[in-house]
Amino acid sequence: LFQGIVLVAINPYEQLPIYEQDVIYAYSGQNMGDMDPHIFAVAEEAYKQMSRDEKNQSIIVSGESGAGKTVSAKYAMRFFATVGSSASDTNVEAKVLASSPIMEAIGNAKTTRNDNSSRFGKYIQIGFDKRYHIIGANMRTYLLEKSRVVFQAEDERNYHIFYQLCASSSLPEFKDLGLSKFWYLPV
Repeated sequence: LFQGIVLVAINPYEQLPIYEQDVIYAYSGQNMGDMDPHIFAVAEEAYKQMSRDEKNQSIIVSGESGAGKTVSAKYAMRFFATVGSSASDTNVEAKVLASSPIMEAIGNAKTTRNDNSSRFGKYIQIGFDKRYHIIGANMRTYLLEKSRVVFQAEDERNYHIFYQLCASSSLPEFKDLGLSKFWYLPV
């Protein structure tokens, strides 16, 4: 049984001043619905319920390809880091997303809507201590689109890692991998 709020990401295709530190503080401590809908309102509600009920909380971020789901997750993590940790941990979103660079390289491809679209789902788990300060995080990935390995729609391309490996195929450390045999990669 699902019970909760779903965040739908919509990319405005430009930077807006609605994710700044002062906006985080404006939403911190507020009740859901007291202010305009915002990623920080959703994050505050999850944080408040976690601390009040002492139960795990989840935020589902949904949206079309290129809608900004990963960026929305970054903003939620920044909110948690700001309201639930010391100043030294406020770049938690960078630390979490940097924790899996191999998967990012393997799982991102060019689509017609996004030059660096993640082709897999992410489950990001943030750990808090008893004082609700962030103590760690990890990211798991799932649902990699295998079909993109052998087929790409017009104006799209395969996973970036294949192009990076093939561009490096002449390097001595890659000679034994047989990378020049990928006949299906567009040039």
